[in-house]
Amino acid sequence: MIRNATRDDLPRISEIRNAVRENKLSDPAKVPRELVCWFIDNPGFFVWEEDGKIVGFSGADPRDGNIFALFVDEAYEGRGIGRALFDRACAVLRATNCPRMWLTTDPGTRAERFYRRAGWRALGTRDETGELVFQSGSQTT
Repeated sequence: MIRNATRDDLPRISEIRNAVRENKLSDPAKVPRELVCWFIDNPGFFVWEEDGKIVGFSGADPRDGNIFALFVDEAYEGRGIGRALFDRACAVLRATNCPRMWLTTDPGTRAERFYRRAGWRALGTRDETGELVFQSGSQTT
């Protein structure tokens, strides 16, 4: 079940984020608690809860159309949870009339394949990180 994230969810969100095999944060301090709290307090941050436990989350920034987070606990992968959370994040951005929906991910990852299957297209890479920059396939550049 998808629901809006709350500040009480922060420990589990951090646990899931820090346990990923790909797209690891080189420096967790780059995503400070205050920033995550801003997203929780504004539209666009969701968790998937199953059996009373948070097993995934997504986040979208309605200020600039960025999908900045999509993570699922490894034990729950392959069940459609990531796709449902991704669709909810995209719906928030559409509802706020973002002119562009975009995201970044490391090349050669499962995430890259996921976004390509979802119809998003890579526009290039970020010079400073080498991450791929994706944009929704339904938009024009």
